[in-house]
Amino acid sequence: MGPLVGEDGVARCPWGGGPGVMRDYHDTEWGNRVRGESAYLERLTLEAFQSGLSWSTILHKREAFREVFLGFDADAIAGFGADDEARLMGDARIVRNRAKISAAVVNARATVALRDAEGLEALVLSFAPDPPPAPTTTEEMQTTSPESVALSKALKKRGFAFVGPTTMFALMEAIGVFDPHLAGCFRRGQES
Repeated sequence: MGPLVGEDGVARCPWGGGPGVMRDYHDTEWGNRVRGESAYLERLTLEAFQSGLSWSTILHKREAFREVFLGFDADAIAGFGADDEARLMGDARIVRNRAKISAAVVNARATVALRDAEGLEALVLSFAPDPPPAPTTTEEMQTTSPESVALSKALKKRGFAFVGPTTMFALMEAIGVFDPHLAGCFRRGQES
């Protein structure tokens, strides 16, 4: 499926075509560059929580995630213990998955450890692919790449969890490592 023209006359990637949170995310965030450790940790964490769920579910819970994970401050999350994880498991405002909650803490600790090297942002960006050609349909869109496989391996080697190749490809799309929008989408080619 190619871009869809919404009731507002604007062509968008089909998943962002209808009014609501998904359209807002498509129009204002998806594919835009983010900067800073907490922004990268937030996106990495949310992509991990999204695994097996719809992105819409995560977007609807994002403010609660930001609250319970203290603005994605790596130092603060790295200090979480068993009581904090139990508290998060009891919070219905977020996705209550023990493995994903534990992974968020593990990933915060790994993020802190990366500061002595290049840091999370620089590490992720070091795996940026050459800009791929613009897909014209959703069927042409990739879900992994050699770069997302390599990033996944590099993060796992540094102690990160829930960072598989598909999740890392979604992360690269979301944070604007490359332009993920379909040819014909009004966002394609916009600088972020």
